[in-house]
Amino acid sequence: MQPNVIITCAVTGNLTTREHHPGLPVTPEEIANACLEAADAGAAIAHIHVRDPETGKPSMELRYYREVIERIRAKNNALILNVTTGPGGRYHPSEENPAVAGPRTTLMRPEKRVEHIVALKPDIATLDLNTMTFGSEVVINTPGNVKIMAEIINDAGSKPELEVFDTGHILLAQDLLSAGVLKSPAMFTIVTGVKYGFPSTPDVMALAARMLPRDAVWTGFGVGRMSFPMAMQAYLLGGHVRVGLEDNSYLTKGVLAKGNGELVERAKDLIVKLGGQIASPSQARAMLGLSA
Repeated sequence: MQPNVIITCAVTGNLTTREHHPGLPVTPEEIANACLEAADAGAAIAHIHVRDPETGKPSMELRYYREVIERIRAKNNALILNVTTGPGGRYHPSEENPAVAGPRTTLMRPEKRVEHIVALKPDIATLDLNTMTFGSEVVINTPGNVKIMAEIINDAGSKPELEVFDTGHILLAQDLLSAGVLKSPAMFTIVTGVKYGFPSTPDVMALAARMLPRDAVWTGFGVGRMSFPMAMQAYLLGGHVRVGLEDNSYLTKGVLAKGNGELVERAKDLIVKLGGQIASPSQARAMLGLSA
């Protein structure tokens, strides 16, 4: 087990709505405040998506990312910022002709998906390695597109966070590491509980952890009701943990969390009760090889 455990808080994501949680942060100000709240509660890393402030729908607008980061940095220079590049990979085959994109398709060129990373240069940028069924659509991250995005993220000075949802995604990461596209030691996040990906079970998370490169720094989490069980499983296996409203809205069964801060506090409490210590942002930077 890690002597110091990094807590990541994913404060809003793409899929959670205010029907799931009435306090879900949507505007740049709300998202920034949620990140600061998570930091005060013990998170060393904030995982950031942005939304259209009017509709609440996922957005890739640079101005929203910029506002979120500027608001956070005006009050906290220590918190590690992990900015998503996930949106832009969804394909919805139309009913008339599956070769033609349907209205829910967001698929775009890989360069477009990382424009905000080039502009803002966050500490960490997610790099999804999954090509898989996702709801009624598919997510497409081809090796060629992943390579392009990885190279741009590296050139921006950000560290790729490799999100893996199944065993094949880890094998792809191993190939990219062998080819020099990705640099060691790599940062991985094992995602469980997404339908048709890794199920949220202890044996599956243990298998995924064993498949990672020996020098990898990794985080594990589960979605929905398995959020805290999988976070603690990750800790027990020697990994770090992630919680947040992107993944789960409940503190315990039937008890809606007040917000991201309370979810972080719950994770911190469980880790400490199991004998762990919580990593500060500076300790997390050292573990991840990030600049101060």
